[in-house]
Amino acid sequence: MKRQPLAWRYRLLLALLAGLAAAAASHGRWLGAVDEAIFDHYVARWSYPADPSLLIVAIDEASLQQIGPLPWSRSVHARLLDRLTRAGSKRVLLDLPLSEPDRHPGADAALAAAIARNGQVVLPVLAVPARDGRLAEERLPIALMTANAAALGHAEVHVDADGVARGIFLQAGIGSAHWPALGLALADLPERAQGLPAAEVHAGADKWVRDGYVRLRYTGPPGSVPQVAYVDVLEGRIAPASLHNRRVLVGSTAAGLAPQLLAPTRRHAPMSGIEYHASVASMLLQSRTLRGMPPMWQHALGAMLVMLCVAGLCGGRAATILAISVGLPLPLLLSWSLLRGANLWWAPCATLGTALLATAIWAAWRIASWRRRADRDPLSGLVSRPRFEQALQQETCTGSGECRPLALVRVELDHAGGHDDRPGPQAGDALQVAVARLIAAHARRPRDTAGHLGGGFAMVLPETPPSGACQVVEDLIADVRRLPWEADTGNARPTLSIGVYCRVPGPGVPADAFLHGAEVALRRARANGGDGYVLEAG
Repeated sequence: MKRQPLAWRYRLLLALLAGLAAAAASHGRWLGAVDEAIFDHYVARWSYPADPSLLIVAIDEASLQQIGPLPWSRSVHARLLDRLTRAGSKRVLLDLPLSEPDRHPGADAALAAAIARNGQVVLPVLAVPARDGRLAEERLPIALMTANAAALGHAEVHVDADGVARGIFLQAGIGSAHWPALGLALADLPERAQGLPAAEVHAGADKWVRDGYVRLRYTGPPGSVPQVAYVDVLEGRIAPASLHNRRVLVGSTAAGLAPQLLAPTRRHAPMSGIEYHASVASMLLQSRTLRGMPPMWQHALGAMLVMLCVAGLCGGRAATILAISVGLPLPLLLSWSLLRGANLWWAPCATLGTALLATAIWAAWRIASWRRRADRDPLSGLVSRPRFEQALQQETCTGSGECRPLALVRVELDHAGGHDDRPGPQAGDALQVAVARLIAAHARRPRDTAGHLGGGFAMVLPETPPSGACQVVEDLIADVRRLPWEADTGNARPTLSIGVYCRVPGPGVPADAFLHGAEVALRRARANGGDGYVLEAG
């Protein structure tokens, strides 16, 4: 039988419910971990050359061996900064702990003077979280250095729950997001970069507030941002031309000193914090920022795609095929296309998961529908012969175990062929359907079964004695006699011939005995002229 699509009002209702479910899943980030895994897969090999103006001056193992263990006197950093100033470096980020005075006399003043001479130094602001009853605080460099700095930036490295650094808040601070990220301060863009607002912007005045979240697009493999050793710059072993007009990041890369961060593109080669800030600056300088889709649009787009998919599933065959073949892979394809083509991240898993769930429910419903159709006669709507015989076998076993009577009723229309000569829909078919409905109405108990057997019908009536079976049959005959009938058609009034076989099942009375006994009783009823029944009971 050809499958008919659902009515439009039901399709719209189901589509709306599925869309609301997708929006709720997106809002709640129920599949957030899977979304991040997909994002990591999309960007794993999607790298680009670092901005050529960037250079890392690394406090590495070689520098520690030649200069000594940290902390170094700030006069050492002053000498390094003067080297960069004389070479004509464009901007310098000193990612160093500067919030406490140096223990070496005159070292702070020397570094402050070097910062003033350079005029383009960016210094870090550290966030100290609230703990032990103390409020959160910002740790700025000492006032002597802050006064001479070109800019201050927050040094927070944002790491997701799984330990991967996928993004950064471009602004942060206590009470309000007033400090730019170090990478943003180093880039020194004409227009301040903006990201998505975060919930933390409404925090209290004593909270560390974040704003402007963007996802990071990292540069290539380790070493994509050029690095030189701190000691080599300090001792003049790096040509001034290599430092001229460069944005220089000074910070630690030595193992055990620098935090080791995981990135989607570098799961097997952790990076230091200074490399993280360099990636931020490179991304901003080359306008390669990956922005997340605003939440409202994220939820709305997902809901719309799911609604279209569900509407297609509930439609005709062509719409269903289109919904499965196009609608299911579309969220992944759209997410990838937006990321690569527009630098816009749209998390697809809430949409994909809801669409897959809807498809699974639809498939289960279709399979159940096909099974129901396989068990039913397409004309009468009663159960088919295999299903009827299965029910008879089951009730025979049950009746035998409980020693309760079982009745089998065989029903045939008298003169059914005389109703097949009218034009249009076959009158015989219409009568068969009408009688089948009456038979189904009389097999009303949960365990009663009405079926279509060959050219007739049958009923299994569990726990029914002969008197009860006779009452059901007499009521059925009376109802058939009351069916509408037009005498001028030349057709005989519809009547029934019925055979009833009633016994307590047992070893000597199997299921086949009931079929045979009811068939014999039916032949006797027909031999009696029809329009009646014969009961075989014992």
